[in-house]
Amino acid sequence: MMKISAKPVNFKLGDYISNGYEFLKSNFGSLFGAFLLTMLMSIIPFCGLLAVGNFYRYCRDLRAGKQVSAGDIFNFDNFTPYFILQLILIGGILLIYIPMIIVMPIIANNNGEPSTVMIFFVPYVILIYIAILIVCLKGFYMPALISLGGVTDVKTAWNMSLTMGKGNLLSIFLYSLIIGILGQLGIIACFIGLIFTLPLVYTSHYFAYEDAMQQVTHDEIQEIGTKNEF
Repeated sequence: MMKISAKPVNFKLGDYISNGYEFLKSNFGSLFGAFLLTMLMSIIPFCGLLAVGNFYRYCRDLRAGKQVSAGDIFNFDNFTPYFILQLILIGGILLIYIPMIIVMPIIANNNGEPSTVMIFFVPYVILIYIAILIVCLKGFYMPALISLGGVTDVKTAWNMSLTMGKGNLLSIFLYSLIIGILGQLGIIACFIGLIFTLPLVYTSHYFAYEDAMQQVTHDEIQEIGTKNEF
């Protein structure tokens, strides 16, 4: 039984990418197959985040030497928290776009000429994107807490993620930027992206999440056994 004590994580940016690369290289066949199944499951409505979370669990089991199979990706144990999380995201996006829906017809009726509306609209869009970026960075560890830590309450996962990411937002941003560039380069290269760089993005994320969980959890059963030895 694992107990989570949320605290700021020592973020090791370079280690996650290099470890992800070595892990993917050593287990390419299994991980590539799991990645393809993850993409397939992501097609199912409201199952995208769940599929990726299951991929992280697959990585954990594979790394631990456990028996893994395609069924591990198509696992719906964590469907509810991810479903709630996606509903919250959809609601937030709708709230953000309501002002845009109101403003766009006004801009269109102005025949493309600058207006006072644009003076407020452009800063609004910039602030919205900054706000979305900050929320994503602060919620960076939520998939790890749900899929690897067994946290089923979305609010609890959010609060824990806030604590774990404290002081690391810049490092998380730089890591996400580097990983994003690698993924985009792979997509541009098409075949290479499908075969290697996109799976690398996911395995690197796994190591970032696994390292974080190791820093904030301890095994109570193992701890009891250690105490009994003394």
